[in-house]
Amino acid sequence: MLNKLVLAVVFSLATLLSTQAQRVALVDINNILENLEDYQKAQNQIDEVSAKWRQEIAQEYDKIKSMYNKFQAEQVLLSAEVKLEREEEIVAKESEVRSLQKRRFGPEGDLFRRRQELVSPIQDKVYTAIEEYAKIKGYDIIFDKAGSAGLIYANDEFDKTKEIKRELGIR
Repeated sequence: MLNKLVLAVVFSLATLLSTQAQRVALVDINNILENLEDYQKAQNQIDEVSAKWRQEIAQEYDKIKSMYNKFQAEQVLLSAEVKLEREEEIVAKESEVRSLQKRRFGPEGDLFRRRQELVSPIQDKVYTAIEEYAKIKGYDIIFDKAGSAGLIYANDEFDKTKEIKRELGIR
C-alpha cells in the first residue's frame, strides 16, 4: 500500500513539473486607445472630415430634391421631350451623388483610407508595446478584453501549425 502511495505521489510530482503552466493576460485595447492623446486627435480629425463629407452629400441631395420639386411644378407645361430630358438629368444627378457617397464612405472609400492612415500607426504602437510587455513579464498569451481584437499575442512556442501539417503530410 505504501509503495502505491509513494508511486502515486512521485507520478503526480513528475506530471506537475513536466507540464508548464501558460501565463495568460487580458488587455482592454479600446480603453488603452481611448486614453492615448494621439488616438483622440486622430479620431477628431476623422470625425471632422466625415462630418464635412456628410454635409457635402446632404447639400447635393438637397439640390436633387430642388430639381425634382421644380420639375413637378413645371411638369404640366413641359413637352414630352423636355420631361424625359429633365427626368434623365435628375436620375443622373442621383447616380452621381450615390457614387460620391460610395467613394467617401464605402468599404474601401476615402474615410476608410483616412482612418487607416491616421489610426494604424497608433494601433501598431500599442500592439508592439503589448508584445514587449508580454515578453518581459513572461506572458504566453494575451487576449483583448473588449473582444474586438481577440488574441493579441501568443508565444510562438504554442503555435503547433507545423506539427499538424506534418501529421497530415503537408509541407
